[in-house]
Amino acid sequence: MSVTNKILNPEKLVKLLKVRAEKLGFTAFGIASADSRPDLKQKLEYALQNNWHAGMEWMLETKNRRSSPKTLWPDAKSIIVLGINYAPNSNPIADLKHKSAANISVYARNKDYHDLIKGRLKELAGLLARNANAQVKVFVDTAPVMEKPFAQSAGIGWQGKNTIITSRQHGSWLFLGLIFTDAKLTPDKEHAQICGSCTACLEVCPTNAFPAPFQLDARKCLAYYNNEHQGHIPEEFRKPMGNRVFGCDDCLAVCPWNKFAKVANESKLQPRSELTLPDLSLLLTFDDENFRKYFAGSPVKRLGHARFLRNVLIATGNSNNQNLLPLIVKTLKHQDPIVRLAAVWAIKQLASDDKIMQICEQYRPKEPDGQVLDEWDR
Repeated sequence: MSVTNKILNPEKLVKLLKVRAEKLGFTAFGIASADSRPDLKQKLEYALQNNWHAGMEWMLETKNRRSSPKTLWPDAKSIIVLGINYAPNSNPIADLKHKSAANISVYARNKDYHDLIKGRLKELAGLLARNANAQVKVFVDTAPVMEKPFAQSAGIGWQGKNTIITSRQHGSWLFLGLIFTDAKLTPDKEHAQICGSCTACLEVCPTNAFPAPFQLDARKCLAYYNNEHQGHIPEEFRKPMGNRVFGCDDCLAVCPWNKFAKVANESKLQPRSELTLPDLSLLLTFDDENFRKYFAGSPVKRLGHARFLRNVLIATGNSNNQNLLPLIVKTLKHQDPIVRLAAVWAIKQLASDDKIMQICEQYRPKEPDGQVLDEWDR
């Protein structure tokens, strides 16, 4: 969009934008040149050649646009990077101990941040357009844009060894949004990478998803499997999944810089009590309608009920809670095979051999059922 108004000089314009951004609830603001990261194309190509994108084929399909802002929008000259702090009030690592409860990633315990940030970005972009007679475009994660490298170029933080943007003020807990513009603005100084010799984020990963510092292989990432993956959870990741039903915060939560992060004060990012460690016994009873109502407004809703129930069943299998067996058995007739297979696996983790045989006699498919039948016969 482009709206003509009194044109401000770049210095006054940036000052105006910073003041408005703060009033809108943004806690980080920085500017990068649109051509500040010529290294991205090579790094992205390297990751894709190594298949670190796992089943996220959209990364291959959009690699050309993703590799450079100029490819996405040739007129782009400057990128304004905004951040909102979402730091939790306690260390989410402790939530892994609650085995009969569902562990939902910190970022998904309230409103979908995409919706929260996008409206505010549009307001700020409109202010820029009016006062610079400039074209603007806003992006929040869903477009083929590599936000984190530009956040580092804009001085907001640096990409840690876990690839997450890390900040002196906010630790690992920053939501990012970008405004592209054809206005030429003075870029901020790029933030230095200051992880030093610390490797806490690499060592805590239960599946060794980091081939090397600053590299992430999604084929070993629990957050990929319980969030992006469409099919069955591979067997080698089911036990490590623990009670994680959406996302994984481990490599964020252990970062030493989090000690400087203040708890998020944005009301719409405060965790909803019903999304903080809900009982697995409750979630196992949900049908599609219950699921949609319960997770209305949350990023969890994007999973769809079948994939969510798959994740809940894996967590249930890891719960050591045999009282949940009757609820698991009820899911053995679910229409989706990813649910049926997860149910079989969960039963085998909790039931005695005699009980497994009893359930098998009643529920084992009499006709071919792909991998579900194989799971029964393991």
